[in-house]
Amino acid sequence: MIHLYQNNGYNIVLDVNSGAVHVVDQEAYDVIGALERQNEFHTPETLKAPETAAFLKDELGGRYSEEDLADILEAVTALTEEGRLFTRDVYEDYIDEVKQRKTVVKALCLHIAHDCNLACKYCFAEEGEYHGRRALMSYEVGKKALDFLIANSGKRRNLEVDFFGGEPLMNWQVVKDLVAYGREQEKIHDKHFRFTLTTNGVLLNDEVQEFVNREMDNVVLSLDGRKEVNDRMRPFRNGKGSYDLIVPKFQKLAESRNQQKYYIRGTFTRNNLDFSNDVLHFAELGFEQISIEPVVGEDTDPYAIRKEDLPVIFEEYDKLAKIMVDREREGRGFTFFHFMIDLEGGPCVSKRLSGCGSGTEYLAVTPWGDLYPCHQFVGQEEFLMGNVDEGITKPEIADMFRGCSVYSKESCKKCFARFYCSGGCMANSYKFHHTINDTYEVSCEMERKRVECAIMIKAALADMQDGE
Repeated sequence: MIHLYQNNGYNIVLDVNSGAVHVVDQEAYDVIGALERQNEFHTPETLKAPETAAFLKDELGGRYSEEDLADILEAVTALTEEGRLFTRDVYEDYIDEVKQRKTVVKALCLHIAHDCNLACKYCFAEEGEYHGRRALMSYEVGKKALDFLIANSGKRRNLEVDFFGGEPLMNWQVVKDLVAYGREQEKIHDKHFRFTLTTNGVLLNDEVQEFVNREMDNVVLSLDGRKEVNDRMRPFRNGKGSYDLIVPKFQKLAESRNQQKYYIRGTFTRNNLDFSNDVLHFAELGFEQISIEPVVGEDTDPYAIRKEDLPVIFEEYDKLAKIMVDREREGRGFTFFHFMIDLEGGPCVSKRLSGCGSGTEYLAVTPWGDLYPCHQFVGQEEFLMGNVDEGITKPEIADMFRGCSVYSKESCKKCFARFYCSGGCMANSYKFHHTINDTYEVSCEMERKRVECAIMIKAALADMQDGE
């Protein structure tokens, strides 16, 4: 399977199954496009067949010389023999092995607080309540959660724990106590905890910052962008905006971490489809690790992104990609989370096929110790998997998530981006289709565009290096 596209002056050919990326001139682009139309399952043998050369002559002979067409066809054939073009999908049979794997938990999302001091209008957690009641996780429940993680982690040494909410800093003492407990358990069980804190910053202070810098491998800072954008969607419960209070705290924290091991994460909605300006606003504030994600909402929500918004969003991604290349040339580059892509190695095959690991490798824990496949399923009783006292009592839910892959979703089978997004978010699929084995098309369209932009940026940066 081949995907051809043009972006910011680059002609790009992606061989989907091998992951090989080719930046080519217009003539080669046209030839490969014609060959793909002729037979998407070309082999070295079919490429060498006389009828293939005849087909190219009929298709492109009026634009290019027969000699040039023959040279390009020879190069395409060589790449195909090398496994870099027209490669076969050899991964589908591997999915059975993934399904048979025993559940080994490597990460927990600890809902340390089902409460929040903001009233974000798009919050899927309903101001931290998650379709239930306000609550703070006790130290005892948190201890049991860490014990559960250790007991179910098999031989895996590095374990991940995200302190999540609501707003985790509303239960700060328990966060500190659980980190201390985790450090004790590391020595006993030969494990290493990588802690992450996700915060809106309202309660951030010097004491929190010092602790975070000492103990947290990563910090996620929630802010939506320009002041008017942020304050419209992320107010306090009294309606007052949060931007002015939070931004200086976030700037101080990012600098104290040397602009590493954090990212500032925003959400764009229908109200700010010009979100590239919010990304650049973050960059101008001094942030170097940036993420702004599309909101997921019902069509009835006034802020929800709709299909008719996609052309504008695509233009924004293209614009942002070009700006990022230009800034990199100027020595003012920054990382945009959704344009991060590894063309050399990247995730292992099982990750590429089955995604984030929710329901199997990754679980969410409520303040009272219930286990769910991920934070977005919390409060949906049909996905209650067990609890920290008894462990997983409904393994069939884990089995269901383990069986979810790019091959269980019809819309993924012909999608060029499937090995980059791994089938997309299962929670979004369930939200819109009441099954985890489907996709949310609006999100898919945006992901395809982001992958195209990310590859273009790689091509442009390679050009820069070649020119040095």
